[in-house]
Amino acid sequence: MSPTIDLQVKFPVVDEELSALHARAFGSRLTGVTPWAQRLERHSLTWVGAFIDEQLVGFVHACWDGGAHAFLLDTVVDPDRQRSGVGARLVRAVVDETTAAGCDWLHVDYEPHLTAFYTEACGFSSTSGGSADSRLGESVLDLSTPTQLRHHRSGIG
Repeated sequence: MSPTIDLQVKFPVVDEELSALHARAFGSRLTGVTPWAQRLERHSLTWVGAFIDEQLVGFVHACWDGGAHAFLLDTVVDPDRQRSGVGARLVRAVVDETTAAGCDWLHVDYEPHLTAFYTEACGFSSTSGGSADSRLGESVLDLSTPTQLRHHRSGIG
């Protein structure tokens, strides 16, 4: 029997807990605590956590421009819970929250190995996009590989 996943919107974030989840999910050592609670309160429209028995096992948030556009960030699921639908449920919850807030667009960018997750499991469609690498001081526009996805309100199912 699968454990019950409890999704919580705008839950009280414990910086140490979310920092540890990020380290586990990205396979890195926890070298410090990120001030997540402060950042989320200041920049995010909403955030959602996935909990099993009150333990944080997944997280995602959306920043926005104060109007029609929101941006999905930091989708993360504990390695022991990946590929079980937790990530898709988190993203769907943020889609619902941003739509309820009046956003017409929800954008996300991702690494190529996550294409199936965002297009098939979460229902995003591909668009072309560009990025600027601030470390190099030059713009990079690559239209050959769609890495930006969006939900438009009329296309959210």
